[in-house]
Amino acid sequence: MHTLLPFFLAMVVLIVLLNMWAVKLKIAYPILLVIAGLLVSFIPGLPAVRIDPDLIFFIFLPPLLFEAAWSVSFKEMKKWWRMITSFAFLVVLFTAFSVAVVTNYYIPGFTIALGFLLGGIVSPPDAVSTAAITKFVKIPKATSAILEGESLLNDASSLIIFRFALVAVGTGQFVWQDAVTSFLWMVFGGAAIGLGLAWIFVQAHRRLPTEASSDITLTLIEPYAMYWVAEQLHSSGVLAVVAGGIYMSLKRLTFLSGSSRIRGYSVWESFVFILNGIVFLVIGLELPEIVDGLRSKGIPLSTAIGYGVLVTVVLVVSRIISSFSAMIATRIFRPGVVPRAKTRTRMLLMPILMGWTGMRGVVSLAAALAIPVTLENGDEFPYRNLILFITFVSILLTLVVQGLTLPYLITRSKAFDTFLNEESEELTRREMKRGLKQHVYAFIKEKYDSENSGHHGMQLLMKQWEERAKAADDTWMNEKTKTIFTEVLQIQREYLTELNKDPKIDEEIIRQQLYQIDLEEERLKIV
Repeated sequence: MHTLLPFFLAMVVLIVLLNMWAVKLKIAYPILLVIAGLLVSFIPGLPAVRIDPDLIFFIFLPPLLFEAAWSVSFKEMKKWWRMITSFAFLVVLFTAFSVAVVTNYYIPGFTIALGFLLGGIVSPPDAVSTAAITKFVKIPKATSAILEGESLLNDASSLIIFRFALVAVGTGQFVWQDAVTSFLWMVFGGAAIGLGLAWIFVQAHRRLPTEASSDITLTLIEPYAMYWVAEQLHSSGVLAVVAGGIYMSLKRLTFLSGSSRIRGYSVWESFVFILNGIVFLVIGLELPEIVDGLRSKGIPLSTAIGYGVLVTVVLVVSRIISSFSAMIATRIFRPGVVPRAKTRTRMLLMPILMGWTGMRGVVSLAAALAIPVTLENGDEFPYRNLILFITFVSILLTLVVQGLTLPYLITRSKAFDTFLNEESEELTRREMKRGLKQHVYAFIKEKYDSENSGHHGMQLLMKQWEERAKAADDTWMNEKTKTIFTEVLQIQREYLTELNKDPKIDEEIIRQQLYQIDLEEERLKIV
């Protein structure tokens, strides 16, 4: 333990330094992490790191999925649910099937069941990687919403495929009737369990005398509880965390204080950042053992690399084909929401760019590491090291090749310059703030106008919301005006919550303004 602790601390420091370097180079930090993971594997004398395959999902997936569920816009998910569900389920199934067929044909002794296992591992694109890469270029809100919503659901669908394939490999058989029943229970049961537990957690936050530190601690425990309970009931822990996380995200204004939301945001951002980095470095540390395992089975390293490149090509081609299919289906069934590009060339480039966003990442790594070392009968799990190696190659190639070229292709092609005639973000923000100020001023004038006469604090408060001019100091802020000011902040939240129901308003702008209100409330506490 005394030798491992400095090593893990060094890993965290390395993750932070790589992120700083990535910001300076203006590239996505997962790209540097996966390269660092590869380079770390060549350093001699490093301590062996072993993570129990049965625990890998439980350690990493719940918090990563929970944080993603809190970040996604549910309003945008509802708006684009057809596209999101098609990418999250049909595209994942098509990709897994394509990988299964190709690997069964080209890799000697690789069964269809193993092919579906590998397909389930590498089929889900990584939202963290995509978001980190696209933050350096401007993409339409609809596109980012589709990618974020897809990433939440495709993790669940791919891991369901992974679980069924794992059973098929272990037992050597696949019963369709049992599979359908199990699938329905995993999907609907997992979502129901997540929603039920999320409701209980929300009530606990509301009724218990919690403060910011205890609220944040509970939110760190809750995704693990959702995942564990669902898995114990043989349902989908992933869907439980996703459904529960979305529900709690929608209720965040009702059970978390402004202080809890502000501090929790920073804690979760740092926590998820470290988890992502550790997974990439851990796979790098296991690479020497994986390579040795390949050699012991008589598989040359060059051959294994070739298999990895082949699977990566299948992933990219499958996603591009799926993107074109989705665009064609949208033009047929919902022509009113088809993106209006300026030229036919740009119209054709859109699905290609959507297909090019399929970088693989942490979920694929976690799934690969979760493959058991042995089967239930004690036999060695077939092709485990090869599957791990192919997964790493696919992640490396998609992150480096697609990740480095995607910003250039988006900028160069200008395919996203016009997309559904979206309003200017800055114009939307200005109109929202103007309406917010008018709403607050009308509220104060109607409720407290009779108290305005002869009260210096009230006069300043009225003037502030009438002209948005700050007072020279805060001496006027007595307990009475603090109470009114706090009430005003709550009125703003209610106004923004109603405004968010407008489908034309970007939810991210609403969330940014709500965050500013939370900051204002925190400042008020120390005045």
